[in-house]
Amino acid sequence: MQIRNKGIAASNGVAIAKVYKLIEIPTNIFRTKVASVEDELKKLYDAIDLASKEVMNIRDLTSKNIGKEEASIFDAHLFMLKDAVILKQVEELIHKLECNAAYAYQQVMNEVRDDITHSNNDYMIERLADIKDITKRVVNKLNQQKTIDSFKNIKEPVIIVAEDLTPSETVSFDNQWVKGIITTKGSKTSHSAILARTLNIPAVVGIPSLNYLHDGDLVIVDGTKGIIIVNPTETVREEYLAIQNDYYKRTELWNLYKNKPTYTKDLHKIDLGANIGAPNDVSNALLEGAEGVGLYRTEFLYMQSLSMPKEEEQYLVYKDVLSKMKDQKVVIRTLDVGGDKNLLYLPVKDELNPFLGYRALRLSLAQKDVFKVQLRALLKASPYGNLHIMFPMVSTLDELREAKALLKECEEELRVENIKVASYKIGIMIEVPAAALFAKTFAKEVDFFSIGTNDLIQYLFAADRMNQNVSYLYQPYHPVVLNTIKNIIEAAHSENIWVGVCGEMGGDPKSALLLAGLGIDELSMNAHSILEIRYLLNQFTIDELKTFSNKTLELETNDEVYHYIKQFIKGI
Repeated sequence: MQIRNKGIAASNGVAIAKVYKLIEIPTNIFRTKVASVEDELKKLYDAIDLASKEVMNIRDLTSKNIGKEEASIFDAHLFMLKDAVILKQVEELIHKLECNAAYAYQQVMNEVRDDITHSNNDYMIERLADIKDITKRVVNKLNQQKTIDSFKNIKEPVIIVAEDLTPSETVSFDNQWVKGIITTKGSKTSHSAILARTLNIPAVVGIPSLNYLHDGDLVIVDGTKGIIIVNPTETVREEYLAIQNDYYKRTELWNLYKNKPTYTKDLHKIDLGANIGAPNDVSNALLEGAEGVGLYRTEFLYMQSLSMPKEEEQYLVYKDVLSKMKDQKVVIRTLDVGGDKNLLYLPVKDELNPFLGYRALRLSLAQKDVFKVQLRALLKASPYGNLHIMFPMVSTLDELREAKALLKECEEELRVENIKVASYKIGIMIEVPAAALFAKTFAKEVDFFSIGTNDLIQYLFAADRMNQNVSYLYQPYHPVVLNTIKNIIEAAHSENIWVGVCGEMGGDPKSALLLAGLGIDELSMNAHSILEIRYLLNQFTIDELKTFSNKTLELETNDEVYHYIKQFIKGI
């Protein structure tokens, strides 16, 4: 019987093959009393050294066979293996219980995993597979168990099915045989998903249950739409073979645009930037043909740290990104936490409506000591590239002016300290309806706008996009959204400033054509969407896109616009 299920699209493409199911065998490490605590501590550090050497070997092979950016994932593993806080806790537990190191290490790492699981830190939750990877490696060394690479026995095309995959498991896949991935855990931005995309292995994560999947079952993985189909009918199989073939052809076509600037058919320029979260993302962005960084989410720097990042640490990170992008524009968003992103070391009281509460620029202005550290670090990095500083979730002119005054204060401090500050641009994210309605006035105060469509849409419809009960109200193609965006663009252009989009709409091919027709200057997106959108924009003249977009403004519902778009791009 055919079974169809929906998950999260993690790596584009279509794969059709038999299931190879990985069953996790729980490793229960029993506590035993040891004769010598000192001997056990030596075992611990010997195991850490062996595990570190193994990870370094995996990192070097990954760098050689896949890429330096992907290999940097294992630098984070090395950092955690040597984490002084964790190792001290393990030492203390061995002393306190006079127990075996394997038990103590697993207990401490389980506590780390539990703390992260119960936090609201999405970035760290996505790293749980990394923590599992590290724990398993060290415990295996302590128990003198060899790591068995069962994937080397795979000699036929398969779809890997597992509860979760660690990064080291994913990099060990041979994509000659591993054609697709299905997991219950993970997200689009987990390390395993990133590696799957690099290896060009279609992947769907977040599938609720794997109980109906058995070894040898034929399964279709649609990594573009986030769909799996188990035991497909012959008709469905033929349909997806055609989709798979079409996808290969399209990918080859998109790759022809890899090292080209983005123009419409009549040479109207639109910049395509990349959304990034770390310096390591830059190489992939450039590889995919990004014409700058349209959004650098600095919160990830904070979220992956166990304490507040120091000024020097932040400066080096921002300098790295700016240097790598050379003279290309880099839009760096100041700290945007709160709502669904919280920091363990910067606690925020529970709020009834966190998305409407103490977050983003509101939090930064209330925590000026924290904000100034970031602003100083950004300004110190300004000589190394084309810096654009962007403030998130601005609601009033008073907030913007207060942030600008603080930035100027930091600049004066650095000049007194004889630290060079180069020229830079200031902009705001337009994501609050108040800012959208007052855009013409805001445009007089800044150098650019970037429209954050994710929050703007949920605020326009007063519907939490994370709430399943009202998710139907998240309507990106609704004429209300499109007219709001058009008004923002016109307000920006009336003051001769540029305007971009950095939300999900920026990376959606259908939305990209709409936004170009409305007059947008820049679209920023996940790097893997750049080539497809560059190709699409090149198929139309700007006048064709304007006529198309203006027609959508006259429609009345999200569905009407969606179907009109599908008709417009049919056959492209």
